[in-house]
Amino acid sequence: MFLVAFFPAVYPPLMAPPANMFDNVPGYEGTVPGGGGFLPPPMPMEPVAPPQPGPEPPDWSISALEENVAREAFKRFASSHCCYSDAPATEGVITSMEPFNTYRYRLETFTESRSTEWAHKPYEGEPADFYTQPAPRPWEVQATPPELFNNHTEKIRVPYTSSIKKSCWVCNGAGVKDGVNCNHCRGTGKDRCSRCDGRGRKECQTCKGKRQLLTYIELKVEKNNVEDHVVEQNPSLKIDDLRSVTGKELFKNSQYLVYPLLGFPNPAVSQASERLVREHQTNYAQNSRILQQRQTVELIPVTKVNYKWKDNTHVYYVYGNEQKVRADDYPATCCCVIL
Repeated sequence: MFLVAFFPAVYPPLMAPPANMFDNVPGYEGTVPGGGGFLPPPMPMEPVAPPQPGPEPPDWSISALEENVAREAFKRFASSHCCYSDAPATEGVITSMEPFNTYRYRLETFTESRSTEWAHKPYEGEPADFYTQPAPRPWEVQATPPELFNNHTEKIRVPYTSSIKKSCWVCNGAGVKDGVNCNHCRGTGKDRCSRCDGRGRKECQTCKGKRQLLTYIELKVEKNNVEDHVVEQNPSLKIDDLRSVTGKELFKNSQYLVYPLLGFPNPAVSQASERLVREHQTNYAQNSRILQQRQTVELIPVTKVNYKWKDNTHVYYVYGNEQKVRADDYPATCCCVIL
């Protein structure tokens, strides 16, 4: 992003160099300040593999939640809220418990996407290597080896694209305007910082007192895409609630391109797998390079607890291995006393 520093009233504003004054770098045509868009990978994606059955997990069940465990989870929930009385959690009587165990299918597609833009920084003596060698193409630039399935963003200065510039905004660095020497830069094509008069004595936001800018092409490398699909979710629980907990892992598979899963007891899991695998491999192959895919199926324990307190019936839910609680109708939410 280019910063704009404002001159005193008698001067026009100092502008970042316009896009048309940047040198054309082979392989980077169309790169502009602010971003040149995502660049397609050099190799086409392989076709999507046909669905194949997944291995049968040894155990699909989760033990029913015990009443004393549900009660302790409720007490922890009440004590974690400063203005909740613990009376419903300690005095309430559990009348029934219903399991709503929920499947979560998760597909992670670890991709690498690359985009370029012209950037600049205050010049601090770095070598200006523009055109000393051909610049490597965007997908030829070496990036940090990825740690699979972790979000990652990296910015890299593309080799052999750096040059020193502080162009006059009036003539775009040509030194000539309308056939005569530019009055603003006196024909030099260079512009002095108005705040420091080119002496670097008063720092400006653009050159930071260095008087010159190093311009270069910056490559942005981004990785990872995750998508969840929840099956048999109780409507009182939000998907965001379930994202914060873990369940019993029933299946896990990681390879370059995963196959859609078939043969699970709940057909909605297979349908979600087939849809998401197809969508990921279609959507991300256009502007990214797929490095690895991973799919998992978890069974998340969810229990609906019905209880009675002061002759009224209420409900709360215990969910996840972490035994988190959601109780939207907690009946004693204001125990604070103002003295």
